[in-house]
Amino acid sequence: MRRVVVTLCAVSLCVVLWHSCASAAEVRVADSQQLRAAIRQLSPGTTLVLAPGVYEGGLYLENVAGTEYAPIVIAGADANNPPVFRGGGEALHLADCRYVTLRNIQAEAFPSNGINIDDGGSFETPAHHIVLEAVTILRTGPQGNHDALKMSGVDQFTVRRCHFEAWGGSGIDMVGCHQGVVEDCTFLGREGFSQDNAVQLKGGTADVLVQCCSFRNAGQRAVNLGGSTDLPYFRPRVGDYEAKNITVAGNRFTGSLAPVAWVTADGGHVHHNTIILPDKWVLRILQETADPQFKPCHGGVFEHNLVIYDSRVQVFVNIGPRTAPETFVFRRNAWCDTDGCRKPQLPTAEQDGTYVCDIGADAYHRTSKP
Repeated sequence: MRRVVVTLCAVSLCVVLWHSCASAAEVRVADSQQLRAAIRQLSPGTTLVLAPGVYEGGLYLENVAGTEYAPIVIAGADANNPPVFRGGGEALHLADCRYVTLRNIQAEAFPSNGINIDDGGSFETPAHHIVLEAVTILRTGPQGNHDALKMSGVDQFTVRRCHFEAWGGSGIDMVGCHQGVVEDCTFLGREGFSQDNAVQLKGGTADVLVQCCSFRNAGQRAVNLGGSTDLPYFRPRVGDYEAKNITVAGNRFTGSLAPVAWVTADGGHVHHNTIILPDKWVLRILQETADPQFKPCHGGVFEHNLVIYDSRVQVFVNIGPRTAPETFVFRRNAWCDTDGCRKPQLPTAEQDGTYVCDIGADAYHRTSKP
């Protein structure tokens, strides 16, 4: 019996490798004209390799699909000298695509969005298995609802080791996205850009993990669990929340008016983060809709976080009307006041918290080293 099982496993592995290798093809391009011609020929297993240089933006890929074993990859040839997209409203727009990876590319100075990924308006059939890896998006906007990375109706996605710097609306704006991961990314704010959020999860977004990222002066709300979405844009349909089952873990926040905000959210687990010197609040609990079909913002858990604050924080948790702050849980956090001895005032009693008074500048600098 063991010999039969081993044989069947070997056959299955061979089938997988055959599917992967049989359809694999590498196409190299060196300018915008070659790139536009190549994207019309993409098929499962194609790796499109871009030489260093400047490429014109405005590329639109619709219904482009790889497979589980033969994804489509669009990548810079040199990770240390990535191809740069400039010119046009946005660098790339992927509509209703599946199993597509973008790697080692840079988009800069786009007035609309840097990269836009959506379901093409087919709410019941989302884009899925999209990967962005080592992608850099700079100077989007600079003012208003213009996002570095805009995602609408995207499921089972990964955004990894990407750099977002200077944007108008959100560094990453998610509307109705599900089962995704944002990890090991950097979000850096810059003067002259409105930067509402670094990561916003709204419009029915659920089951997303934001982990091991660095946020530095990264918006008015660095991570916005929820938001305010017009009803026709919820994906796949309107429920009773803007965001649900969002986890924010192992991140580092420096600055921002509020590092974390729950907004019309169902739950949300914020744990093992380091929060350094927020500008006004540590957290916000808000309800930005009066529509009765949405439940009050409720059920968040804030635990095992290190929070370093100074006199700029006068209100630790900003609580808006129509919310349920009494349902939030705070436990085992460490609170360190750099210039006083103020214990945080929270909407519910802290469980097993640690409080350190007047840690001083020297202790802060030791704590804040990377």
